[in-house]
Amino acid sequence: MKFLYVFLTAALFAYSPLSLADTSASVQTQTSTSSPEEIKSKLNQYYFDAARQGNTEMLQEFIQAGYNLNIQDEKGYTALILAAYHGHPEAVNQLLKAGANACVQDKTGNTALMGAIFKGELRIARTLMKAGCSPDQTNGSGQTASMYAALFQRKEILDALVKQGANTELKDKRGNSVDNLSQGNFN
Repeated sequence: MKFLYVFLTAALFAYSPLSLADTSASVQTQTSTSSPEEIKSKLNQYYFDAARQGNTEMLQEFIQAGYNLNIQDEKGYTALILAAYHGHPEAVNQLLKAGANACVQDKTGNTALMGAIFKGELRIARTLMKAGCSPDQTNGSGQTASMYAALFQRKEILDALVKQGANTELKDKRGNSVDNLSQGNFN
């Protein structure tokens, strides 16, 4: 873990205005005064920040280092969920190609696809729909990606989900279905 920390910290500082001497001193200071838990926490934060920002160069460093691409933060967000939600299609493609699991759910049960639909990131949503997740995967409220598409009037995505076999007869915990959500009616 110490090697990975030094490697990634050096890569991070390569993108900052610090000099090589500052980077070396910083790495030595941080590795000698940080506990393994602190180092792991900082690495995770760098990883999630790279996904939020769409920093594909930094994500590539994590991928090449064999980092767990499906690690989740305190809200259950993965790097893929964050990249999708924040509208970074290149990062989404990169993470999927490297093996990130698009079916992972956050603590409320939402997936990267649901986040992309919510935010109107239709290009990303189309990419995530090819990832092999069930079109009827539900979140904690019993909502599916097709319900999100219906609610937010993403007709093209809804039609594609139906073609993939999404069950439009399902109802969420409040009794909403794709049909009534498509019409702007919800319980």
